[in-house]
Amino acid sequence: MQRLFVMRPRRRLIERSPLGARSTDEGIFFAGVGTIRTLAFCLFGGLWLGAPVSAEEPPPPAPERGRELIRMVRQDCGSCHGLTLRGGLGPALLPDALRGKPPAGLKHTILLGRPGTAMPPWQLFMSEAEADWIVAQLLRGFPEESK
Repeated sequence: MQRLFVMRPRRRLIERSPLGARSTDEGIFFAGVGTIRTLAFCLFGGLWLGAPVSAEEPPPPAPERGRELIRMVRQDCGSCHGLTLRGGLGPALLPDALRGKPPAGLKHTILLGRPGTAMPPWQLFMSEAEADWIVAQLLRGFPEESK
């Protein structure tokens, strides 16, 4: 059996341990199945409890709302990120610049902004689904504003 965790507390604490630890010459080893589940939950539980991340394309907004969102990104976001989204006061928002960044992090930045920077929160102006759609469009190349 592999050693999952080693520590050397006093023997009287070992007897009261709720985790099913056993004492050896080398320290305490947690070996119960319940302990392994607990450890796995502690390590990976945050991934399960967070919002599900899907590889599927988010549903597009209604046509009129889609035009509003495109205009908002091109004009409002473009005022800092450049009207062509190649950068300015803020970083570039082109697919090459965003490659490797997690979509959930981009969505978080759009909705909640970046405290201490010029990036404002936009959650009052769009839903989470709309932010997902914007992130998907930015990662593939944002559409031009229709005239």
